[in-house]
Amino acid sequence: MLTDIEIAQAASLKPIAEIAQGLGIQEEELEPYGRYKAKLNEKLFTRLKGEKDGKLILVTAINPTPAGEGKTTTTAGLGEAMAKIGKKAVIALREPSLGPVFGVKGGAAGGGYAQVLPMEDINLHFTGDMHAITSANNLLCAMLDNHMHQGNALGIDQRRILIKRCMDMNDRALREIVIGLGGKINGVPREDGFIITVASEVMAILCLAKDREDLKKRLGDILVAYTYSGQPVYARDLGADGAMAALLKDAINPNLVQTLEGTPAIMHGGPFANIAHGCNSVRATRLALKLGDYCITEAGFGSDLGAEKFLDIKCRMAGLTPSCIVIVATARALKYNGGVAKADTGKPNREALEKGIVNLGAHIDNMRKYGVPVVVAINKFLTDDEEELAFIESYCRSRGADFALSEVFGKGGEGGMDLARKVVDACEKESNFHPLYSLEGTIEEKIGTIAKEIYGADGVVFEKKAKKALSDIRALGGDSMPVCIAKTQYSLSDNANLLGRPSGFTITIRDLRLSNGAGFVVAYAGDIMTMPGLPKAPAAQKIDCDADGVISGLF
Repeated sequence: MLTDIEIAQAASLKPIAEIAQGLGIQEEELEPYGRYKAKLNEKLFTRLKGEKDGKLILVTAINPTPAGEGKTTTTAGLGEAMAKIGKKAVIALREPSLGPVFGVKGGAAGGGYAQVLPMEDINLHFTGDMHAITSANNLLCAMLDNHMHQGNALGIDQRRILIKRCMDMNDRALREIVIGLGGKINGVPREDGFIITVASEVMAILCLAKDREDLKKRLGDILVAYTYSGQPVYARDLGADGAMAALLKDAINPNLVQTLEGTPAIMHGGPFANIAHGCNSVRATRLALKLGDYCITEAGFGSDLGAEKFLDIKCRMAGLTPSCIVIVATARALKYNGGVAKADTGKPNREALEKGIVNLGAHIDNMRKYGVPVVVAINKFLTDDEEELAFIESYCRSRGADFALSEVFGKGGEGGMDLARKVVDACEKESNFHPLYSLEGTIEEKIGTIAKEIYGADGVVFEKKAKKALSDIRALGGDSMPVCIAKTQYSLSDNANLLGRPSGFTITIRDLRLSNGAGFVVAYAGDIMTMPGLPKAPAAQKIDCDADGVISGLF
């Protein structure tokens, strides 16, 4: 059986200009980065401004398990399947981060015969967006420290600096550090730390900005510190916003690539959903809606994280209205939620399936609260038991969701045609989309609504540090913003060990942070980390490159 990278390397790609031509993109609107990838510039946005939008389809999933679900694979395969049934679809995805690529999760370009290509480029440096975001964030940090070193005219309190440096790699040793050691020439000694690039506010801003003007304003609005007198200090006060915008002038343009079957895919931005808002850029989604009759996008991890933030933050800010939500699951993952060890999830076990399927039920119920039609996609494995699949189908319908088996991993678009038809039908049904909560409530009320309605919690506990942060954020107008909860992806709760559909628990908020430029408040639940670490045996150990530049071990 061929690996993902072997399948990708054996594929015959179309020149990116040909993919663009098929979408009606003009030559001056395309900025090629080699033969098979390109950026889409502002001229295209301007020309398409008045064009009608297509239907917006969100792909999400149950809580991830070691048994796997295949959300990106489903997204790519669904796009391919749409072409098979004569529909014009454009895929909109996030860019992978190098952290998971070299860590444990691997890449984020799909799998099998439902991949986005060129897979190696996408999963490694791509068009340099991640590096530009990293540089812009770290420029701001450097200017902040330089300001204090050069006399600190603003009176910045080094104990109340809110921004951290970032890098696009997992490195736990950099979570908490001390900088400025070695004498006066090396700056002001203080505690600092790194977060992973995808968790940075600059990443969130890039993904939510409408254009370069909006980007620059949002960058200037980043809250970086407080003064000794308790006054807020923003990036614009340091004069950093212009240079940051200059570093991001190309990164703000979405990237055009293709699937194995030549379906166009726009990849742009890459915030994680467990520590950030988990959606690709507004600009990429808007373009996909203008260029196709259907835009198929995804949000990270389970629907309790990525989909909730897509619907309550991104759709609200950008004025987007989804027509259908696809929830991806596997029989294996549901049995894992029922207590079966990963090695045994391929064996028939109706009792475990009945126990674990409540996790799927929670995600169906939660997504229906937004007033959008739901379709469940089950990634089918060869070992799946037909009676178990029939049980899943019956369960889905009892929850008011349509159901389709998906075999896009092994068959590409052909294996997703039934799913595509179900999704098209769902898009024709009435959609009464509405966010889960109103912006008029307090931060505590918004967090409480998400905890109760999406996670199933009995309540929320705010630790002392979080209460202090709440007071500071409220003073700066944070009550008017949506909330972005950072928590474990493995459970509906903030405890990764509570599988299925847990009950009788509370959510603990240990800290909050105002992402003023992005326009939301981040709440940190449980022990979630914004700088992941590498596992005992990192995926990097299996990745190699030969004398001809051929990469192996990437997945």
